[in-house]
Amino acid sequence: MRATAWVLVAALLWVPFATCSPLAGPMKPTADVPEAVGWRTELVADGLSHPWSLAWLPDGTALITERPGRLRIVRDGRLAPDPVPGTPEVLAYGQGGLLDVSPHPDFAINRLIYLTYATGTKDANRTALARARFDGDRLDDLEVIFRNAHTKRGGQHFGSRILWLPDGGLLMSVGDGGNPPLAFDGANIRDQAQQLGTHFGKILRLRDDGHPHPDNPFIHRLGARPEIYSYGHRNIQGMTLDPFSGQVWANEHGSRGGDELNLIEAGKNYGWPAVTYSREYWGPRISDETSRPGVPEPKVVWTPSKAPSGLALYTGDRYPEWKGDLFSGALKFGQVRRVQLEGTRAVDKEKLTIGKRVRDVRQGPDGYLYLLTDEPNGALLRILRSGGRS
Repeated sequence: MRATAWVLVAALLWVPFATCSPLAGPMKPTADVPEAVGWRTELVADGLSHPWSLAWLPDGTALITERPGRLRIVRDGRLAPDPVPGTPEVLAYGQGGLLDVSPHPDFAINRLIYLTYATGTKDANRTALARARFDGDRLDDLEVIFRNAHTKRGGQHFGSRILWLPDGGLLMSVGDGGNPPLAFDGANIRDQAQQLGTHFGKILRLRDDGHPHPDNPFIHRLGARPEIYSYGHRNIQGMTLDPFSGQVWANEHGSRGGDELNLIEAGKNYGWPAVTYSREYWGPRISDETSRPGVPEPKVVWTPSKAPSGLALYTGDRYPEWKGDLFSGALKFGQVRRVQLEGTRAVDKEKLTIGKRVRDVRQGPDGYLYLLTDEPNGALLRILRSGGRS
């Protein structure tokens, strides 16, 4: 049988392999879940071009990045007509562009805004982090404080989320660089997720000036990048902090199944691509190993892939029955998945079907959950109660 025919057969017969393979680890992938009830969406603002990230300032102003390279303001529920001047020049190509936005924890004092973005050319690009001062209308004194040490080709897998930690440091995710046949150093670029000498496929921990955090786990290891906090990641596009336990949660894209929700710990190897539930896009398993001693098991595996995006841990009082739960966006199915936490155990409980690609999920200062839809005419939505219980 020709190779292309084998690929077609594999695609037609494909099922979540971790439930049927003798090589599978202990995780049972999540397929579908029940629809949540007692909620509705409310449009806050539309007319956004592929919005990527949402953040609030202390005065209630919302900042939204648009992947083509614009930063937008929402004040008092209204989208300002003009983009914010002073943003960095970005590579708006493929999955690249202007990505995350986050104010410094001491924004009220220093007025600093942090942005991640793709920079460079189609043939030589990387993920970068910049900061600038925001006066309420424009960005000034833009400073690039971190760049991936290596460039790559193509428009895939930049990451990139920012998460502030209680000690004032920040975590930043960097993607593995892309799918085969994209190569780096004579092998698939994704293999760099297992190599401590590059930033590809890592979570980094930085000081607020972009320098490596002095307590990083590999800072004194010869040949290791001092910024690395954890490794073995494919493409993390959602990170959130439990303010009560201090736990860091992240969801990341798998490849044709095997999307993961992980509890992040310093110095840990999360396996990609050597240990994974994912398959190649053309059919076969990426690895025969779905578990390995020393590699943390994912808390949830989504197969088929839901394409996880933004991630929020809900701490408000607007939906008391959801308090303490995670909410993970789904680009592929146009959903938000509610994941119930029981200590460090996570159970994929329900879906909130939005009907459009959900790029970011955040809790607002008013205690409501907010969503960004990733569309040419994207929108900022608020989740409201509509009677009944979720």
